[in-house]
Amino acid sequence: MTFDLQFFDPDQDRTVVWRNLPHWAQAGTVCFITWRMADSLPEDVQQRISFERRRLLLDRGIDPDGDWKAALAELSDVARGQVQWGLFGIWDGALDQGHGACSLADPELNKLVGDSLLHFDGDRYVLTDYVVMPNHVHLLAAFRDEETMLSQCTSWKRYTARAIHRHLGQSGPFWQVEPFDHLVRSLEQFEHYRRYIAQNPERAYLVEGSYRRYSKDLATGENMRE
Repeated sequence: MTFDLQFFDPDQDRTVVWRNLPHWAQAGTVCFITWRMADSLPEDVQQRISFERRRLLLDRGIDPDGDWKAALAELSDVARGQVQWGLFGIWDGALDQGHGACSLADPELNKLVGDSLLHFDGDRYVLTDYVVMPNHVHLLAAFRDEETMLSQCTSWKRYTARAIHRHLGQSGPFWQVEPFDHLVRSLEQFEHYRRYIAQNPERAYLVEGSYRRYSKDLATGENMRE
């Protein structure tokens, strides 16, 4: 499957599902996706995230005790995007602090996850970038339709969880059920996310081998891995 990069078009059909976070899907549109290990945000950290979220919403004139999701939906695309990125920054910053077992710091396991992400690249989706961090994953990919995006994320997590459990000799939840995802609005935003992914290991002060990163050169087709 090959196609030019496509960014979010508000005039085209899309799917929006609300859980704790909004999940937007649009056929062929590049999406920034993050999911995390189930133990990566212990209760005290989640309480701190909740406090910081309240403060951010209040700063934006949104009542955190009201229907803040509906209030967020009424903002302009630019304003809503700024708030959502701020909320994501609080959440992702906590992940970079390295809570939980951080099983993906094992080179064998971060390679397993990375290989899974690349397995159907060019067939079910086009993947441009990923980074497997010790307790979470970021990636940029475009899917042929909304259903493929939603089902592929489930497939990635199911397959890798089973393989990692076999490796570690354990059982139980491995990934947190709900991911963060964001449809990319422009080329500038796409480049911003690529830089974010590339710089994530350095921001978290990771040593070589404790993460796995991939980036596709869209001009030459060559790939970079580390």
